Amino acid sequence: MPLDGVVPHPPEAAARWRERGYWRDQPLRDVFDALCAANADRLAVRTGREDITYRMLIERASRLARTLYDRGLRPLDRVVVQLANDAPFAYLYLALQKLGAIPIMALRQHRYRELEQFIRLSGAVACVTPDRNRDTDFREIITRIHQAAPSLRLRIVDGDAPDGFIALADLLAAEPAATDADIAALRIDPDDPAVFQLSGGTTGIPKLIPRTHNDYEFNSRLAVGVCDVRPDDCLLDVLPIAHNLPLACPGMQGFLMRGARVVLHPSTRAEEVFPLIERFGVTHIHVVPALLIRWLNDPAISRYDLSSVRVIQSGGQRLQPETRLLAEKLLPNCTVQENFGMAEGLLMFVRLDDPAEVRLETVGRPICPDDEVRLVDEAGQDVADGEVGELLCRGPYTLRGYYRAPEHNARAFTDDGFYRSGDLMWRHPSGNYVVAGRRKDLINRGGEKISAEEIENLILGHPAVLDVACVALPHPELGEQMCACVIVKPGLPTPTLDELVTFLRAQEIASFKLPERLETMDAFPLSPVGKVSKKDLVAALSEVTP
Repeated sequence: MPLDGVVPHPPEAAARWRERGYWRDQPLRDVFDALCAANADRLAVRTGREDITYRMLIERASRLARTLYDRGLRPLDRVVVQLANDAPFAYLYLALQKLGAIPIMALRQHRYRELEQFIRLSGAVACVTPDRNRDTDFREIITRIHQAAPSLRLRIVDGDAPDGFIALADLLAAEPAATDADIAALRIDPDDPAVFQLSGGTTGIPKLIPRTHNDYEFNSRLAVGVCDVRPDDCLLDVLPIAHNLPLACPGMQGFLMRGARVVLHPSTRAEEVFPLIERFGVTHIHVVPALLIRWLNDPAISRYDLSSVRVIQSGGQRLQPETRLLAEKLLPNCTVQENFGMAEGLLMFVRLDDPAEVRLETVGRPICPDDEVRLVDEAGQDVADGEVGELLCRGPYTLRGYYRAPEHNARAFTDDGFYRSGDLMWRHPSGNYVVAGRRKDLINRGGEKISAEEIENLILGHPAVLDVACVALPHPELGEQMCACVIVKPGLPTPTLDELVTFLRAQEIASFKLPERLETMDAFPLSPVGKVSKKDLVAALSEVTP
């Protein structure tokens, strides 16, 4: 039986995925054990401080798994993981796979509001967080959550651990009582979740996306096949490792499957990244457009030998052709490969041998022959090639439902199992696809998706705000930034942007969700059916200098 709250693929579809070799019925534990044994003496993970072979990686992960077993962790236990791009993440990820426990991939920017919901919704028994990050003490946050979350038994921190907490470093150094035989005896169903990714949904806190062992292994295997990953290649992972792209598309997981190397680094600053590329002979890099733009305009780019870079994989947001052309001019051995992907499953990649004009204009095409894609109009009817429609998809690595969200699932999926993405696209004559916007009410800030509804509901709690509408406005680097449009209650002073941000910070939300522009209005433009017309709001604001 699948984990309660997980929507399985229909039996006839699952049988088809197995028959075609997509699902191999191997838990990720077995996949990692085999590839680490086959590549034992090769480098697996590099950091600025240490080189880690495949043998070292699996030995440390196995010891950590046995230590966590001693602490009571078992298959299907949920664990919130909020770690930086560093070696402990790799050890923990593999250790949880060996146990059949399910990591929930929280971002370092998440705060009380997000973490509390992840733990409460999932019934998480453990969390692994930093001790501090900038001005935030996560030990204080987790202590408050623990008081109201009876399921949470293990509070693990990367750093200083006060009473009631366990230091991750101590777990990594412990000599466990459990044996490898104890771990091998644990039964892991490949149809159960291997990981919970997070949605970029429009209805508030992200939903939990169950990615099974079968579909997540296939996801990475497919992505490796279209990114020209060779055994001697090296991936630089600087995007937050919790995201689907740097973790598994192909990401750390895919590069390990190929016996290649992964450089994990927690900063995206050019003065740190460029020396790593030169030092380690990096061949592949994951970026979002805002990051690539920043690097290309950094004077340091001319001071380092970046000739090893062969593929820059851009996702999370539409990349402008001018940026791609500049990157390939400054890095002449490099191809910028755009992709369109979602944590929910479907991946589209521009192929490296696509004609130049196709690589410039499109975000690629699905990477599996059994990825089913429909573009539909508002009535749910398929549109003709060249016409814009909402992307609907299903397939062997696309979810059939969010975790414990039956009401949302009824809206997010068609009766025959297609996921309603909310993304608007049209089909290019080449067979690739072009992004034309979205139907979802989201702000895409540098690849991070922000629910306008979530922030609007919080702003409505401000004592001076009568009504609010949050919209996306263009930004030269981030792609989009959030503008909060507010109507102030009569007779009350108008809050400043700084005052509004201070109010929102008190709600303990991720900092990337904070508005960067504030506009006050007497009334909002309305659509013919009486709803706020955000399209008209954006048009009006785009003509106003902030």
